[in-house]
Amino acid sequence: MFSIKPSLLSATRLHSSCIFPSVPCHVRPSFVRLGYIRAMTSHIVGYPRMGPKRELKFALESFWDGKSSADELQKVAKDLRISIWKQMANAGTKFIPSNAFSYYDQVLDTTAMLGAIPPRYGWAGGEIGFDVYFSMARGNAELPAMEMTKWFDTNYHYIVPELGPDLKFSYASRKAVTEYKEAKELGIETVPVLVGPVSYLLLSKPAKGVEKSFSFLSLLGKIIPVYKEVLAELKAAGATSVQFDEPTLVLDLNSHQLKAFTDTYEELEESLFGMNVLVETYFADIPADAYKIAISLKGVTAIGLDLVRGEKTLELIKRLGFPSDKYLFAGVVDGRNIWANDLESSLRILTTLESIVGKGKLVVSTSCSLLHTAVDLVNETKLDKEIKSWLAFAAQKILEVNALAKALRGEKDEAFFSANAAAQVSRRSSPRVNDEAVQKAAAALRDSDHRRATPVTARLDAQQKKLNLPILPTTTTGSFPQTVDLRRVRREYKANKISEEEYVKAIKEEICKVVKIQEELDIDVLVHGEPERNDMVEYFGEQLKGFAFTINGWVQSYGSRCVKPPIIYGDVSRPKPMTVFWSTASQSMTSRPMKGMLTGPVTILNWSFVRNDQPRFETCYQIALAIKNEVEDLEAAGIQVIQIDEAALREGLPLRKLEQAFYLDWAVHSFRITNCGVKDTTQIHTHMCYSNFNDIIHSIIDMDSDVITIENSRSDEKLLSVFREGVKYGAGIGPGVYDIHSPRIPTKEEIADRITKMLAVLEMNVLWVNPDCGLKTRKYAEVEPALTNMVAAAKLMRTRLASAN
Repeated sequence: MFSIKPSLLSATRLHSSCIFPSVPCHVRPSFVRLGYIRAMTSHIVGYPRMGPKRELKFALESFWDGKSSADELQKVAKDLRISIWKQMANAGTKFIPSNAFSYYDQVLDTTAMLGAIPPRYGWAGGEIGFDVYFSMARGNAELPAMEMTKWFDTNYHYIVPELGPDLKFSYASRKAVTEYKEAKELGIETVPVLVGPVSYLLLSKPAKGVEKSFSFLSLLGKIIPVYKEVLAELKAAGATSVQFDEPTLVLDLNSHQLKAFTDTYEELEESLFGMNVLVETYFADIPADAYKIAISLKGVTAIGLDLVRGEKTLELIKRLGFPSDKYLFAGVVDGRNIWANDLESSLRILTTLESIVGKGKLVVSTSCSLLHTAVDLVNETKLDKEIKSWLAFAAQKILEVNALAKALRGEKDEAFFSANAAAQVSRRSSPRVNDEAVQKAAAALRDSDHRRATPVTARLDAQQKKLNLPILPTTTTGSFPQTVDLRRVRREYKANKISEEEYVKAIKEEICKVVKIQEELDIDVLVHGEPERNDMVEYFGEQLKGFAFTINGWVQSYGSRCVKPPIIYGDVSRPKPMTVFWSTASQSMTSRPMKGMLTGPVTILNWSFVRNDQPRFETCYQIALAIKNEVEDLEAAGIQVIQIDEAALREGLPLRKLEQAFYLDWAVHSFRITNCGVKDTTQIHTHMCYSNFNDIIHSIIDMDSDVITIENSRSDEKLLSVFREGVKYGAGIGPGVYDIHSPRIPTKEEIADRITKMLAVLEMNVLWVNPDCGLKTRKYAEVEPALTNMVAAAKLMRTRLASAN
């Protein structure tokens, strides 16, 4: 099945079951039937993988912990796929995706399909097994994981391919064919989904030792043959359709990159013959030059466009027209938010489109994969009845797509449309949505700058006199491991099974344990570990007005990690302090500085399901005012170091360059609002993780925080390159020294080496030493030795620096 080094196999402690069994290689002809697409009026781009109650998450983690077998994991996965396909088929969906499921990430699946395995994982050919697959995703005791970064402007993370000119590609994963056949055995015809060849390459990074100037598109000639093999096997299995996800078409591409799409699909044309071929785009308006390329691609019979985030796409189609020989898959149902679709409004858009593209040439679709929304509203038994009537999760969006498709065919479900219209009116007119005082306060912020009066260098001097920290001060970025017992305590408190007194006692004991660990490790600036918090956004949303919450509204962030975004349905305000009690209690347990931990307004916004009835910046300003009140209360309570996390600032950056300056202006302004009034001696930290920061470094500087901790290690210290290229950063900065999303424990020497590289481009008096991100997802057995090595490395470097002087 596969070959692997024994050392790697023992390090992973994972089963070697093959994920993707082989299938026959013979090909039988398959031809597009006349009218086939014409009858197929509804389509879903993709669907959540975790399951309605996170069944896949628990199966994965059980498998990783060695508590269950590969067969048991595969059974859970298969049951989920079958359930999803049947759900779509029963709703009347005509284009049902297969191969949209993943054990970890769809880009990693494509890497497996292409056999593009970095040499360090010891793969010697054959089918990709779980051991290699999960080592690439998560790392293991001996090897680091591949880089993980945000999927465009979402909170989903993909595993970044590592490519170079010498990499050999081969057809190493038959997952797409296997899952197509699995659905076909149920009597369900599906559309296999593949990450398109051009997007795959454009989303890659150079392998270690490969020049940054390396052209990924030069590899097209090597990977297209693999795609041809996949298509041949799909045809042989009976597939009549295929979907290529090419979301990079919405980016600002140059002429060379655009030509790659033309060349690629021209090369694939013969292999595509006899199939319905959809090229799917999403997340933004497609630029006019890319649109012209997309609608002229050879061998392609349909184009999918996002008409939700792509607010100008309808006008583009009106202006440039649409070819008579292709079908338009119109993404009018929002795949990234949970508001019920305004069916009448969408139907008007569809009717307009149909008048342009021709009757029978329009397919109703989601704007993107439903991966980015919650699974099923039916599971929300405690959600407020009125607010629930305003919502649609993935399962409900399937019904919306099919209701619109039927209406377009003249078979409108009047009762369904009537109920939808009533919900739209209810939401617009509800007194719960609008707060005039909050709106006025937020509107008043627009014309002011809200900066701290003293420059950051002077502030740092004042803070150092008060805090008296060593050079290379050590800290962590916030959370500590969330144990089973800790989760149980929170769960029992919410269910009124234990009293508030018992709950407070249990949380204080946990904080005391975390403080003691940090003091014994000799960490300089402490955190309380956030044991009282379920999630860094949900915790705050629960205490703010204008937010609603779900029980099972989970959304995949990466791998098995899920988040439960709050729903911002109305104007936001802070009724009372949110963190002051826990911060002051924590500071009383130590003489060392204890960080007050807050989530910033942009991150709360970007990691929530945000109201869509007003501009996002207005909602962000409202949240900023609420956090500002909290910052001032923390300072008044004696907290000297306050961290305001903006992990998602880069994530919200619009994909098109013309729109980026406006976003960065209000996002940075929102952060500055939160802390513009504090004393010079109060040190303001922020934290960012797992995004490409280099292109917004000047906006990060403009945030004017005193210290920033930022992801650096998993991305191979990519961040340091901006400082090598001459960017001056006068504030404190802690580029992460190790990757917390891997179980691997870094050595003291490895961390010291990272610090040395940082000191080559950063002044020692501004450099902090910290992990890449919070430690919530790790176990204490990993955290304590890793932090021990981190502190030892910092002390080693202090000694070296002292002796050098």
